[in-house]
Amino acid sequence: MKPSGQDFYSVEAHYQHQGLEAEILAALVAAGRDPDNLKPEELAPIDEFHIRGRKATLELARQLNLVESSKVLDVGSGLGGPSRCLALEFGCHVTGIDLCEEYCRVAEMFAHRLGLDSLVSYLHGNALELPFDDAVYDLLWTQHMAMNIADKDKLYSEMWRVLKPGGALAIYDILAGAGGPVRFPVPWAREPSTSFLLSTQRMRDMLESIGFEVLIWRDTTETARSWFRHLGEKIRAEGPLPLGIHLLFGPDFRLMAQNQVRNLEENRIAVIEAVVRRPVE
Repeated sequence: MKPSGQDFYSVEAHYQHQGLEAEILAALVAAGRDPDNLKPEELAPIDEFHIRGRKATLELARQLNLVESSKVLDVGSGLGGPSRCLALEFGCHVTGIDLCEEYCRVAEMFAHRLGLDSLVSYLHGNALELPFDDAVYDLLWTQHMAMNIADKDKLYSEMWRVLKPGGALAIYDILAGAGGPVRFPVPWAREPSTSFLLSTQRMRDMLESIGFEVLIWRDTTETARSWFRHLGEKIRAEGPLPLGIHLLFGPDFRLMAQNQVRNLEENRIAVIEAVVRRPVE
């Protein structure tokens, strides 16, 4: 069931890619990998669908005191790279939920091939109506997801609801910069109708108004710029890799990537890393 008030069908359609599983497996073979004997790091070029990939995931995760008993919910889990990374690194159980049903199927396939079925699981659903009881998770995790959600207050209130008192919400997201409107298309939206960016101050104010206590708040925009510059140099020197995010969007991705870089360089978008806590009541 999709909540009213926003056209989530357009958001899901943006990410939908029929035959994605077969295409990724073929790309793995083309890259010299054996799909029947995969290593987690071999999937990192495509299953960590956010700026700076697995490095950003691990940098954030290592600030969170995760242990094997931690119960984690990854909201907007995509192809499952971060959830599997957390499970492997810390031994914790991670549930992923994503609006794109095909992404959930591919995430489950990768988890099975990597022997992680007992630690990770995936649900097709909407972040504004999380299908979980109150106060059940030690950590909520979200990376590059909220850009597609118009009702941010509802989003973060739902996260508060399912988070245990004393639990944390880890956020790695793209926000509005001061340099003007976003240039489209970008990886999260082909047009403005499915893109909803808050300013940094507005997002922080909203989280605090819900009741969250800010533990970490870091602007990583310049780090993102540097990463893209290095990536561009590598692609120019070595050519495009057979396995990468471009598989998710086909011919549109070239312009999306160019606009992503321009938006960063022109300060049209910002990137933040944050950890907020639901205080113990």
